[in-house]
Amino acid sequence: MRNVARILGLIVLCAAPLPANAQDYPNKPIRLVVPFPPGGPNDIIGRVVGQKMQELLGQPIVIDNRPGAGGTLGTDNVAKSEPDGYSIAIASAGALAISTALQEKILYDPLKELAPVTLVAKVSELLVASTTLPAANVRELVALAKAKPGAINYGSTGPGSMPHLAGELFRISAQIDIVHVPYRGAAPAINDLIGHQVDIIFLDLPVLLPQIQAGAIKPLAVGSGLRVKPLPDLPTMREMGYPQIEADNWYGMVAPARTPRAIVMKLNAAAAAAMKAPEVQEKLASQGAILVGNTPEEFAAYMASEIQKWAKVVKAAGIKVN
Repeated sequence: MRNVARILGLIVLCAAPLPANAQDYPNKPIRLVVPFPPGGPNDIIGRVVGQKMQELLGQPIVIDNRPGAGGTLGTDNVAKSEPDGYSIAIASAGALAISTALQEKILYDPLKELAPVTLVAKVSELLVASTTLPAANVRELVALAKAKPGAINYGSTGPGSMPHLAGELFRISAQIDIVHVPYRGAAPAINDLIGHQVDIIFLDLPVLLPQIQAGAIKPLAVGSGLRVKPLPDLPTMREMGYPQIEADNWYGMVAPARTPRAIVMKLNAAAAAAMKAPEVQEKLASQGAILVGNTPEEFAAYMASEIQKWAKVVKAAGIKVN
């Protein structure tokens, strides 16, 4: 906690003096960077929240999709932009927490080069299995894995991705021997899960739900602290005896470091109000998103804790990404 307090203190100390035109902010369009291609969860969340924020702020919010390197390229673009509130981003856990543990030379330090605005949303990860896997729940899966070391494999959306780290956290916590099979994205991983080439995988709720409802894959547990509304009978990993396994994919709004405090707070207030709008909640609930909307300080503390958490997993698992 002392490290978190020190980080928060640095964020406050690094704040720039309030410019004369901060009271007039915003007086021109705001660029909202989404560091992934159009159509994915990050893009949908950015567009829905951004559209409502532009109504509240009275200025256009222009979506700028800048995909690449797991979201770090677009996030780096914002980190290196002018700290005037006209370049912001909604970035994922990968770009704001996991990347610092994976990359020898990071493009930016999330806690030094970005100003946290708010945690926008969390999306639960689900642990699902092939329908041919002889395990109906997590306990049976662990027993099977211990009886047959190295026989069960788990898919991911690529080395260092949230599904990969969630799988490694499960492997370490349950003390089982399972084999990682990386894919280039969720679609091919799901296809092989349906085709019984992969045994289990952690993935975002929205991309899994249609296949679960169709009976093509078998849900085993929710990889976050709470059960999810679309699958109310599905237990959490905590309920199955693994409280240390919490793997939420999350999305947060950030601005460049040294963005004036008054501007950060205007963005925070607009984002919070947008997330309370019924139409925003309705649209994002269908994506499996749990809206948050906390303070910059709370988001900074959350980022710091997530960085520490996943760094431990990366180190324990010996994960390296070229």
